[in-house]
Amino acid sequence: MSFLGVRRNTNERAPGFTLVELLVVIVIVAVLATVAIYGVRGALAKSKQAACASNLRSIGIGLHLYAGDHNGVFPETTHSTDLQTAWIYALEDHLNIFDKTRICPADPKAAQRLAGKGTSYILNSFLFLPPVDPFGEPTGPALNRLSAIPDHTNTPMAFICSDRYGPGPGNDHTHSEQWNSWSAVKADIAVGRFGGKASDDETGSTNILYVDGSIRGFRASELKRKTAAGINIAKPPGVAP
Repeated sequence: MSFLGVRRNTNERAPGFTLVELLVVIVIVAVLATVAIYGVRGALAKSKQAACASNLRSIGIGLHLYAGDHNGVFPETTHSTDLQTAWIYALEDHLNIFDKTRICPADPKAAQRLAGKGTSYILNSFLFLPPVDPFGEPTGPALNRLSAIPDHTNTPMAFICSDRYGPGPGNDHTHSEQWNSWSAVKADIAVGRFGGKASDDETGSTNILYVDGSIRGFRASELKRKTAAGINIAKPPGVAP
């Protein structure tokens, strides 16, 4: 007999979760946590991609300002000049926050590139490396000046470098004339810099600066399809082979 004469049913169960209910709750919490983590990662990747695009836009403006001061001719890469006067340092006076602008915010080698005087961005060798033979004689049209480029809107100017590139200033240009395979493209540029697990991750995306100053984001998978179709994504339209 319980207090006040009310009999307690000893078969009644105390309120609580069953094992199955507890497992369901754990699974739901795990799913929500996973969704939240991927959401944060996605937002962070987009934020870094936007900051990188801002860097490239500033670099594009700097390249045009430099050309305006030098009869329309762009600065040289370390392929044809010394490290101290190569293109990124030729733009130093044209870039407001030089050290921040020359480094992509998603670059895992950011600290090394800062210390090594390098940059996360590389110029399209079709434009910045005039074609010459072993004796230094021109073998084709030089495209290192604005007036020589037929299509400013669809000609890539700069890319984000691959993780395979060293942190020194000598790693400042592509080898895009050799981009006849997807492996060659990935060896030069970070096709999966944003949203991918590595610079060559085909689930990620990248930014490209064009001669007209526009910045375009591309999925790695899209660039891979173009390359597989025999399209060299760096080659200026309207230029003879």
